[in-house]
Amino acid sequence: MGYKEYELTLPVGTDEAELRRLLANKSGLTDFSYRILHKSLDARHKRRIVWRYRLGISSPGLPTGSSPLPVTIEHPSSSGRFHVVVVGTGPAGLFAALYLLRCGVRVTLLERGDQVERRRAAIAAFEQGGSFDAVNNYAYGEGGAGTFSDGKLSSRTKGISAERDYIFADFIKAGAPAEIAYLTHPHLGSDRLFDMTGRLRAQLLELGATIRYSTAATDLQPQGDRLQSVDTTQGRLEADAFLFANGHSAFDTSRMLLARGVPFRAKNFALGFRAEHRQEIINQAQWGCPRLPGVKAAEYRLACQAEGSGVYSFCMCPGGTVVPAMASADCAVVNGKSDYARDGRWANAAVVAGLNLETLLGRPVSAAAALDWLEALEQRYKAAAGDFRAPAMTIADFLSGSSGQPMPESSYPLGLWPTDLAELLPTGLVPALRAGLAEFCRTLRGYEDGIILGLESKTSAPIQAVRHPDSLHCGYENLYLAGEGSGWSGGIVSSAADGLKVAQSLLRRLGG
Repeated sequence: MGYKEYELTLPVGTDEAELRRLLANKSGLTDFSYRILHKSLDARHKRRIVWRYRLGISSPGLPTGSSPLPVTIEHPSSSGRFHVVVVGTGPAGLFAALYLLRCGVRVTLLERGDQVERRRAAIAAFEQGGSFDAVNNYAYGEGGAGTFSDGKLSSRTKGISAERDYIFADFIKAGAPAEIAYLTHPHLGSDRLFDMTGRLRAQLLELGATIRYSTAATDLQPQGDRLQSVDTTQGRLEADAFLFANGHSAFDTSRMLLARGVPFRAKNFALGFRAEHRQEIINQAQWGCPRLPGVKAAEYRLACQAEGSGVYSFCMCPGGTVVPAMASADCAVVNGKSDYARDGRWANAAVVAGLNLETLLGRPVSAAAALDWLEALEQRYKAAAGDFRAPAMTIADFLSGSSGQPMPESSYPLGLWPTDLAELLPTGLVPALRAGLAEFCRTLRGYEDGIILGLESKTSAPIQAVRHPDSLHCGYENLYLAGEGSGWSGGIVSSAADGLKVAQSLLRRLGG
């Protein structure tokens, strides 16, 4: 049995039977099996939009070659000698826990919110006019912030191919489509993520995990240079090691860690708003037509340098909705989500400008001060609207520095509050965002026919834990921070990979 790889270019809408026929013609083989290694949409030429494939063929008609072996992650046995407390059930905490459990470590998972089913019900009730739930919302609850998102699985983090394969294998086992292993820009959608989260929970329980819901970590109990236990809303827990994967919205947890001497530093992050358009505008701009057979909805990724700052789109949600993503009732933050089908009427994306807080404010900024500054900004947006409506305006008005154009319909479920966003944003960011938006309008035809709304402040954490460069522990010898809350990752895949890497380091230091 030999092996060889081929590249094919096929028009959109081509089915699998046609793919196999063309592959047979190109290879000259009749008896073969194939695997898609890579698939990407090429829309550079709007009159000929195609799928580009790289495929691996195995066949007795091939004299040489063998299928490349995947890079694997080993699970050294610890024989149940150790107990680790993992705080947070987002991607970083989930995959850290899965790895440790597979190595025989006893794991207790803490989640301040409820199981994903109750979390989903609380979100639905809130969006239908109910009260805000402080522990079951778009920021908190089983699965973390990414559970209700577009579920993008792209990552720019280098050196995580083994971790990526490990993560994707578990996702596919939990119900993700097999295509995530080869698509250029794979995604899951919030509907798939909802179901997958329950199945991943079942895996944790089958491996022997203890999961404590409605349980937040409130304090650390150190003994010398190590932690003896962690205090929670349900009592004190002792363990051999502690791994915090609390997400970037858990300011209270970050402040608790700071108060206990865990070192953090302020870092660069980004701020801006959500831009929302009718999906057909984006389709027409990207494809030159309102729809393509076999392609869900057009995406975009935009970036430029403007007024000394990088301005870029982030977390684009084709066919999606803008959602209220605040972590507390006195703040206002928006984010985006979409289902796997991406068949909604609107498209949205964060449009943000990178910033260095010390440069913006003209003074040194500690990690604690960075948290305070960002929280005050999120509170300012809530106070301005007076309720959970999203402050909004048209892109055209923002660019012209005027206001008064009628607001079009929006996907945001709690209503819009028309206002001048330039008055709510930090003054130093407005010129960059205005110039960046103007450039995006020149790049994508029709982009000016959209709106911008809310405060988008969750692209990444404003602070970063100071981790030991080799062991990855933070402050105390047996304390580890991973994922977006640590400031060392952003997004589902990079956070899950960070959780895996931190868990491996933790186990090595425990002697596993």
